[in-house]
Amino acid sequence: MAHDLVVLYEHPEWQKPLFAALEKRGVDFAPFDLKKAAFDPSSVPDALVYFNQASPSAYVRGNTRAVPLCYSLMRSLELGGAKVLNGSAAFTLEITKSTQAALMHKLGIGHPKTLAFNDVEAALAQWGDNWPALVKPEQGGSGARMFLLHEADELRRLLRDKPDIWLPDNLLMLQEYFPVDPARGIIRMEFLDGELLYAMRVVSHGAFNLCPSEVCNPESGEGHCAIPEAPPAPPVEFYPYPEVPAAAVDAGKRLMAAGGLDVGGIEYLEAADGRLIFYDVNANSNLRPPIARAFGFEPFERVVDYLQRQIAAVK
Repeated sequence: MAHDLVVLYEHPEWQKPLFAALEKRGVDFAPFDLKKAAFDPSSVPDALVYFNQASPSAYVRGNTRAVPLCYSLMRSLELGGAKVLNGSAAFTLEITKSTQAALMHKLGIGHPKTLAFNDVEAALAQWGDNWPALVKPEQGGSGARMFLLHEADELRRLLRDKPDIWLPDNLLMLQEYFPVDPARGIIRMEFLDGELLYAMRVVSHGAFNLCPSEVCNPESGEGHCAIPEAPPAPPVEFYPYPEVPAAAVDAGKRLMAAGGLDVGGIEYLEAADGRLIFYDVNANSNLRPPIARAFGFEPFERVVDYLQRQIAAVK
């Protein structure tokens, strides 16, 4: 094998903390940039362990081709007997939000009413009068192309005036809208190897891009990954949340296990009636060091611990 570890990635800024932690530990690893790549399906694997860090939001950065190549590469690796962390099953779950809703339904986890569609009138015929609602891309990421709508004609006008919203896969979703207390925001839990790393409360001020990476959402609010169509908003705020309910942690653990995720983030909101409503599963988890430090550890050191254990297990 050429290396102990290969990290599949598309966003170089997101990976800098992980690469630095790997180098610090002396791990024999190689980065694999998915943006401009090629592979021979009959000549893989050539590393002991692969770690997928691709994001479905690649298309908003002009890197649409990274996602299908990543998926094909991981399937070839898995068929070749490779150990792929956050592999094709986890990636499928992340890039298909309707599958996330189906999994939550199967597990009995509270989630928004969801409708996937490729035709506006077909969607409206089934959606009925369930307004307001959110429209989202099936392959989401970084809050891109999400809109809060209040009536059927708004959806018709939106898709007439902004046909590129159908990209990248010509599949959209309508999802039930739950208003939340603006001061309380939503909760994001980060998991590693089946256990909770930390939870944080995220106050968005109306923004949809809740990426926890300090590159995208620094405390200054001047991030480098802003979604072009998003209106200006105050900086997203992140707070440690040590009192996360046991029921939420249990639901997150079950989603991680059923979805085949090794590392990931699970988001939920607190409905006005007290229910916990889960709505997003993130396999590419951008850990936020200041939050983890509030809990007494460096998050990427924990990730490297896990990666080293996986390498040792197959050596």
